[in-house]
Amino acid sequence: MPLVKGGAEIANDWTFVPDGAVLPDAGQTSVSLARFFALKAGQENGPLPDGVRLGPADDPAQLEPYLPDLKLIEVEFPRYTDGRGFSQAQLLRRRHGYCGELRAVGHVLRDQIFYMHRSGFDAYETRRASVSEVLEALAEFTEAYQPAANGPGAAFRKRTGA
Repeated sequence: MPLVKGGAEIANDWTFVPDGAVLPDAGQTSVSLARFFALKAGQENGPLPDGVRLGPADDPAQLEPYLPDLKLIEVEFPRYTDGRGFSQAQLLRRRHGYCGELRAVGHVLRDQIFYMHRSGFDAYETRRASVSEVLEALAEFTEAYQPAANGPGAAFRKRTGA
């Protein structure tokens, strides 16, 4: 499945290790939020990963003290009708100031990629869209009415000079 970041397909050097599976000694890994906290508390043995995967019900505020150390946060979209990942991305970028890679994983549809980008995602792992479709989605609109986590202002602010 393609991984798109920075306008191009890139190699996925990260491995998500499900709960209960053995953590590898080397390589870049991500784990669930619950497993991350179990490893931090010493309740589970293994190397501490540099990445965390948030499920739809996970609270990104719990990660705030650890954000400077995390290189990757994956936000899972289990189905297209579940939009909680958009809110998680906004909170991580705008409220908590996360600057690392924020990756959308799971049921990532072409129609949602532009809005994911505006919410703060900078990488997209999708089985449902080709690389060219992802790039088309990112360039589909030149203006937006809502403010974005990724910087570009809203169209009405540009119009009024605010």
